[in-house]
Amino acid sequence: MEPYSCGTSPIVGFRFSLHPMSGHFISIIKGALKETDTSHVWMQTDDVSTVIRGKQRHVFNVAKALALHAAKTGEHIAMSGTFSAGCPGDTAGDVYLDAPDEPVNQDSTPQYVSSQFALYPMNNLDYMEVIYREVERAKEFGVWNDSMHYASGIHGDIHEVFSFYEASFSEARSDQYPHLVMTVSMSLNSPSHTTGDPHA
Repeated sequence: MEPYSCGTSPIVGFRFSLHPMSGHFISIIKGALKETDTSHVWMQTDDVSTVIRGKQRHVFNVAKALALHAAKTGEHIAMSGTFSAGCPGDTAGDVYLDAPDEPVNQDSTPQYVSSQFALYPMNNLDYMEVIYREVERAKEFGVWNDSMHYASGIHGDIHEVFSFYEASFSEARSDQYPHLVMTVSMSLNSPSHTTGDPHA
């Protein structure tokens, strides 16, 4: 199958690395993968990172589930990665576009997460207007934390944070500018989260 032209692929991807701050990092990562239903996404792991691709709702659902299952060990977990949509060459994930719409991971366990994100609306000369709009959306969602150099701080319950990230990812794209990149960095169960500072 020929690759899509830039901006026409319906596939969303997330390349990420999961970093448990524990000597048991291998079992934590493997355990999170085992507990997460990845049947609706295309997934591949190498010695640096893992990529998941498919329908947007399933990619965000699996990303959240992996972070949540790793965090349920009680260990300090860091996750960083890049969401991307509208890129050519995603033909290996086409089969997963036929997956049912209902997300398969339904764990609603509460989990605080402190995170940062940055949006890159490709080819859009009004990119700052897009970014400002999504900052306001974060405030509406109640997950806004702080402004900072090269990123924006987002925090709260993991389910609310991922709801915002998926909504922002959808809204930052347009028919005219469908190619979008969003980077995220997350910290879960950090010792600094117990200091009493909700913005730590």
